[in-house]
Amino acid sequence: MATNNAAFLELLREQAQAQKPLDASGALRILEDRALPTVQLLGIASIPRQQRFGRKVQVHILNNVRNGYCPEDCGYCAQRKGGEAPIAAYGDKSDEEILEEARLAYENGAYRYCMVVSGRGPGSRQVQHFAGLIQKIKQRYPLSICLSAGILTDPELAVELKSAGLDRYNHNLNTSQRYYDTICSTHDYEDRRSTLQTMSAAGVQLCSGVIAGMGESAEDLVAVALELQSLGAPSIPVNFFLPTEGHAIEHPAALNAEDCLRILIMFRLTNPAAEIRMAAGRERYLGDRQSEALQIANSLFVSGYLNVQGDNAAATFAMIQAAGYEPEFPEGRPPLSFSQQEPPESAGDSLALKDIAALRPARRSAP
Repeated sequence: MATNNAAFLELLREQAQAQKPLDASGALRILEDRALPTVQLLGIASIPRQQRFGRKVQVHILNNVRNGYCPEDCGYCAQRKGGEAPIAAYGDKSDEEILEEARLAYENGAYRYCMVVSGRGPGSRQVQHFAGLIQKIKQRYPLSICLSAGILTDPELAVELKSAGLDRYNHNLNTSQRYYDTICSTHDYEDRRSTLQTMSAAGVQLCSGVIAGMGESAEDLVAVALELQSLGAPSIPVNFFLPTEGHAIEHPAALNAEDCLRILIMFRLTNPAAEIRMAAGRERYLGDRQSEALQIANSLFVSGYLNVQGDNAAATFAMIQAAGYEPEFPEGRPPLSFSQQEPPESAGDSLALKDIAALRPARRSAP
């Protein structure tokens, strides 16, 4: 077995150096064969990361443009239909508030500004509004912009967003086609895949990833990785399920740091050219091993996720630099300002829902 493992690791290394995507059997072995040393797998997975991205790390800041009031019943989400989580729900923010949050994101070192809108998906009027916002942000700040607005399969609407300057559209697959109806009943896997295909056909880059730890099998995780490989997704956020109040996942997995590192390794080696993001759950599950994960991942979020709080910008930049990596900033960014951030401290309760101050940092008080 030791000889067999040595041969497999050597093959992995050769494929990594050639940036050849890993196949299903190899991906599954990484997740299941604990005789393969994680430290060696990390070293191998770092090869395409280093070749493609050097030691750069892209930082993303997420803006909940609309929070709650969602008709979808995604079991992992605190905003889901029928959920009882004590979220701070509100309708669409004003253009002025969204633009001010774009400024804060830019000044706090974000490379990409991610606007997230709860709901099933946008209609033509909403898309027209988003297009205008995107143009205004682009005129003011050299930020890359990602929009996450749900199901969108109208090619004309996709082209309108592309023409406005949208860089990426986020719509996570979240899990495999086989497992999808376990986590959601109000839409299906094909709705998500069709959205990605529509946006890609319009020339918008795809941001699509996974939530690991919802009770899926290793085969399900591999299936998502290979689906994203076939779609050519250039950005893959790897989230780790956070069992916040009000979720509806019946049998969540008990993840640990080793599990999370191997999942990141598998996604990097199946998608060697992609931006792999160490996304939600990094603080809870990886903790002080986040520096190891940066050998694989070349992007992350700061200041929280869709529903929960996370490490602020100061703490995150300190972690990146202490690990020997370098944040990648937009061209022309002014000196870092943490005026709207807490001191450089890590998140306390990693399951704490975002409060109104975190959700609406451009406002001094709740509406």
